[in-house]
Amino acid sequence: MTLTRPTPGVADSGGPVRRTGAGRAVTVLVLVALAALIPLLGPSTALHGTGEAAAPGAGGIALLRTVLFAALCVPVGELFVNRLAYSVPGAEKATGHPLAVPRTWSPFAAVVGFVAALGLASVVATGNLAPGGLSDMDVGGLHASRDGKLALLEVNAFLVAGLCTLSRRPSTQVWPLAAVIVAEALRAHPPTEQSPLTGSGLTLVHLTCAALWVGGLLHALRTLRLWHGRYDTGAGAALLGLYARVAAVLLAAITATGVWSSLRRMPPGTIVEQLTTTAYGRALLAKVLLVAAVAALALWARSRLRRAADPLSACAPARAEVVALGLVVAVSGLLTALPVPIRW
Repeated sequence: MTLTRPTPGVADSGGPVRRTGAGRAVTVLVLVALAALIPLLGPSTALHGTGEAAAPGAGGIALLRTVLFAALCVPVGELFVNRLAYSVPGAEKATGHPLAVPRTWSPFAAVVGFVAALGLASVVATGNLAPGGLSDMDVGGLHASRDGKLALLEVNAFLVAGLCTLSRRPSTQVWPLAAVIVAEALRAHPPTEQSPLTGSGLTLVHLTCAALWVGGLLHALRTLRLWHGRYDTGAGAALLGLYARVAAVLLAAITATGVWSSLRRMPPGTIVEQLTTTAYGRALLAKVLLVAAVAALALWARSRLRRAADPLSACAPARAEVVALGLVVAVSGLLTALPVPIRW
């Protein structure tokens, strides 16, 4: 594998297709707007005809949780893929220094995550209701409840993560990001639940692997875009190969923990019926179908990476995979705002 720059003026036959900055911005805005409709409109759609009642402001809570998940994925993916980029075989030997990586989005993600966590903390401060004003919130009472303490932990963790990204050791943000994941795992399984520690452990693994997968693929494609025209295509193929091997393990872990968590909340004897008659089950079914589509796209990309004449042609299905993963994140945010099905 060589990592030399291509001859100027010679078109590269492979690699990511470049678009104008305005075109990319419009495309991203449209996709973000469409993804936001899932948590905003999802509760009423999923609850229709089930006889279940949604908590007040469920759409807003689902949107905030979706934004928080997305803000978590970005820095986790950057830390993960940057480490892979620095370990591309022969990179430092051929160029004299590690390969370049894209400008970090972590500071922006920390700000977005902080705002989302602050919004969710305000909901907890009003007794898990949508606040109508500052007078409705009991900020001091957050320290008196388990949910309040976890909400404050997430707010402070994103604040510390943002400060870490601006420091000389941005990799230290891994610790506050880990705190956010732990807080989410504990929040999703209150002590009143059966075997809450088991549920929290499953969510911890599930959320960690999902953040690595979603954020990692996004940053890997950003890295390949930066490398296009700078280095030989072998460098990009090597990076995609490293990511694909880890992603296969991540998918297996996500599938196993997801199935186990679903069976804990919907026993095998009732799961088929609850997938269509409860709001949680309907949203879960939509998530399963999306993950299946993502897995198919991942297999397509892996096949192109291994067999195509141009390994970087795998970027096409990988870009579609990123879009599908964004929808998965939105549906995951929706799930957190829906009533948990009753164990019959």
